[in-house]
Amino acid sequence: MTTIEFYTGVANPVLAAHRLALKVFAAKRRLRIATPDEAITQSLDRMLWEQPEDGFIPHVGLASSVSSLTPVIVDHTIDHEGVADVLINLCETPPKYFARFERLIEIVGRDEPSAKAGRDRWQFYKTRGYAMTHVDLSKRATA
Repeated sequence: MTTIEFYTGVANPVLAAHRLALKVFAAKRRLRIATPDEAITQSLDRMLWEQPEDGFIPHVGLASSVSSLTPVIVDHTIDHEGVADVLINLCETPPKYFARFERLIEIVGRDEPSAKAGRDRWQFYKTRGYAMTHVDLSKRATA
């Protein structure tokens, strides 16, 4: 069963997803980052190309012909084909394919609409019996 981690009170969800992607990649796990739209997909794409300064994280969109060979997929498509171990969700709703992953990381921003959507996702998973953990990052300035 998928294990679910909630990171709440996040000052910059896109930056947090990038930092987590670096950790997942370093652990040699396959990763999908679900983004809500093209703008956030492109923002993460740039970050993954530019940081860290001494390298980049190999990544593509889901439609790429090499997506099955690439360790990180960043996309706003509502489906998921192929393999991945970890899913980072930046969307307001649970991705319909989340149960295919061993681990789901939910990132919840500090603003009220994001917090409410996060609470709704928590309730969604809870009523379905998923094991969840919670990390409150609201006290951290750069989280």
